[in-house]
Amino acid sequence: MSDNKTTLTDAVHDLLRKAIIEQALKPGMRLPEDTVGEQFGVSRTIVRHALVRLENQGLVVTRRNRGAFVAEPSKEEAQHVFAVRRCLEKEVVRILCQGMAQSGYDRLEAHLRREHSVNGKNGPVSIRLAGEFHMLLAELTGNDVLARFVGDVVLRCSLIMSLYARSHSSDCAVDEHSQIIEAIRQGDAPRAIEIMEHHLGAVANRAELSSKPENIKAILSHYGRDLAQ
Repeated sequence: MSDNKTTLTDAVHDLLRKAIIEQALKPGMRLPEDTVGEQFGVSRTIVRHALVRLENQGLVVTRRNRGAFVAEPSKEEAQHVFAVRRCLEKEVVRILCQGMAQSGYDRLEAHLRREHSVNGKNGPVSIRLAGEFHMLLAELTGNDVLARFVGDVVLRCSLIMSLYARSHSSDCAVDEHSQIIEAIRQGDAPRAIEIMEHHLGAVANRAELSSKPENIKAILSHYGRDLAQ
């Protein structure tokens, strides 16, 4: 592929990925190559290459004779993704606690300011920025393989959140990002890992991945709590 085609593929890939993570493109939505190409002013070949990359990242699925669609991960798959993410991100903070340049802290603090600026104003962008914070942590380890794996799993978690997460405030998430940075700054690996595990556990809980009985007792028991108060 020529340099120009590679650049165009990267651009289309990045735009589609952003649209998926920000929930503009919903899980299950069809992604016709001709429509995408017309909107971005590129060939179907460029779009096809971009969609293949997104499929490799778990954000898109291709169905025979039907084309490409935004992925709809099952709850079981989502649980597996979060389990892998917890393992990878514990390693990320362990490595960072061994030492990080001041420029790394500067980049993290700048990202936190971006998260604060949209907090409570734009949920989809908050989800994307929260994911990018974790991808930045992985990048700062200097381990390109680890960063690539973390990047892919974080993107899939963001898609999962758009599919399963209930509405929530992101205040606690941003606060825990600050706590993670401070624990890394202090070189306190056990503390950093503890905060990360709690943080990712809270994210998974918001996704409501556990199977719940769909019966009248289970449904009304939730509302009955208000009567008891």
